[in-house]
Amino acid sequence: MIAAEYTFTLPVGLVSPDGRAFQQGGMRLATALDEIEPMGDPRVRANEAYYGLLVLARVITWLGPYRTITPELVSSLAALDFSYLQQVYSNLNSAGARMPQPSFGAPAPASAAMQEPRRAESQFMETRLIETQCPHCQAILELDLSQGIEAAAGEMQ
Repeated sequence: MIAAEYTFTLPVGLVSPDGRAFQQGGMRLATALDEIEPMGDPRVRANEAYYGLLVLARVITWLGPYRTITPELVSSLAALDFSYLQQVYSNLNSAGARMPQPSFGAPAPASAAMQEPRRAESQFMETRLIETQCPHCQAILELDLSQGIEAAAGEMQ
């Protein structure tokens, strides 16, 4: 089992009951079981869109002060954060991704491979466009989230 964990910074952040936004978190590589087990969940059978939420709840290792990540916690994120996490997940787990070797002991210097999620974050924030596929009709949808990012940034200040 690879013990590597990758950090991310959410565009909006998880807002706590006291109004604080937590943007930092960690994600590990997915296992086969992480992708297979949610398929048997009744929520996924009722609504295929729930699959991504369950998978993310399994692979996110921490988010702000939260160390137990539940589907309910992931579902409370802003849609922009959810889309961003799906992109980070895809980057980390795609067939062509170059993953760094896990370090034991002192942290290794950041390699180009470790910076892939950061590049994805940068690219995501620059384009502010998300392409997604409807799980029901399979139509490809392109969403412009630039107004959502600017509004969220204004609310956080």
